[in-house]
Amino acid sequence: MTSRARARVLVADDQPDVLEAVRLLVKLEGYEVDSAGSPAAVLAAVEGRQHDVALIDLNYARDTTSGLEGLDLLTRLRQVDQTLPIIVMTAWGTVDLAVEAMRRGAGDFIQKPWENARLLAVLHTQVELGRAQRRARRLEAENALLRASPGATLVAESPAMQPVLQVLARVGPSDAHVLITGENGTGKTLLARALHDASDRAAAPFVAVNTGGLSETLVDSELFGHERGAFTDARAERLGRFEVADGGTLFLDEIANMPLSVQARLLRVLETHEFERLGSSRTRSVDVRVLSATNADLQAEVEAGRFRRDLLFRLNTVEVRMPPLRERREDIPLLASTFLERHARRYRKPVDGFEPSAMQALLEHPWPGNIRELDHAVERAVLMTEGVRIAPAALALHPSRDGGPRIDDMSLEEVEAYLVRKALDRHGRNVNAAADALGLSRSALYRRMQRFGL
Repeated sequence: MTSRARARVLVADDQPDVLEAVRLLVKLEGYEVDSAGSPAAVLAAVEGRQHDVALIDLNYARDTTSGLEGLDLLTRLRQVDQTLPIIVMTAWGTVDLAVEAMRRGAGDFIQKPWENARLLAVLHTQVELGRAQRRARRLEAENALLRASPGATLVAESPAMQPVLQVLARVGPSDAHVLITGENGTGKTLLARALHDASDRAAAPFVAVNTGGLSETLVDSELFGHERGAFTDARAERLGRFEVADGGTLFLDEIANMPLSVQARLLRVLETHEFERLGSSRTRSVDVRVLSATNADLQAEVEAGRFRRDLLFRLNTVEVRMPPLRERREDIPLLASTFLERHARRYRKPVDGFEPSAMQALLEHPWPGNIRELDHAVERAVLMTEGVRIAPAALALHPSRDGGPRIDDMSLEEVEAYLVRKALDRHGRNVNAAADALGLSRSALYRRMQRFGL
């Protein structure tokens, strides 16, 4: 199906025979058609759903030929949607009227009776121009999201990672929704990026959002966008992540922490590909593949009434578990070397390897923070090393007899990271419970988890 075949046209005229003639003509070309017989109906249609182009008459009242109704409608349409391409048509056209229509935002002018070939050509041109403008807006918003670096490599040679690689090979090229489970720091975001890069959507946006670190209002706004004035701090219109990711992939991390009210809206988007921004009743359509991740037991969350069962069914068309680093120790040397090369280049340090004792320390460490902790340990070692080889002391792993860290040997920041990790483990990775135990707000705990690679 071509992009034009999916385009939706709004045709507005007070004469039913004109509406039917245009509807039949453009429908034969594969367009979806909505019709309206008055300015009020046009505004209601545009506010109710997204259109690719509007073809509107300039006169609606009986025996009126001035075109003022249509010009006023043009102005009001521009206030509703600045990106909607509008083509005006009238049997009483003049040069002055056409110029005024263009000044008010019309993209082109059609004289009645029209030539079919010209009308279709103008429609096609305006649809493509409108879509290009909307793509440009999405790209601008996408570039402001600090996306993950494209083309990251999934390092995986151990037996524990083979099921993951099989899912990547079989499911990556599809549009199937994938639920990625596993402990924090195991590389769930990296797998999501790899799934996106393996699909036909690779050239389109990959947009990631951590739903767990946002309040209920912010999650709604981040995902679906908002109109100006939708809430106290909404001083300007904002595109949501679904709009930015249109045509590409949206990755929802920490999905278990999404509020129930937002879960209902997410389920609707997955089922219908439609949503509304906060503060708007206008329905918008998107084509997005959704990948999600969690470190929680979603089935247990469903049984506890905190997560919708029907949403879980939609998200886990395919479910894949990322194993913790302690289950894939065969990958540690390659992962450590990859991180070493990256950080040595970033900090312009002549470090090119590990002393054997340092590599042994890496292999023996329990890695409660998984790959993220390994990455941070290597980065610290690169910064602290003066020669070309990393020694065990530069890693600062501080193993003790029980495999855990010795608080007496740790810095204040390391102690804080240790306490945060222990609280999370003690409460089954439940962020709200861990935050209460530590005397922190949920957002404050998330900031520390991100800082410490947890």
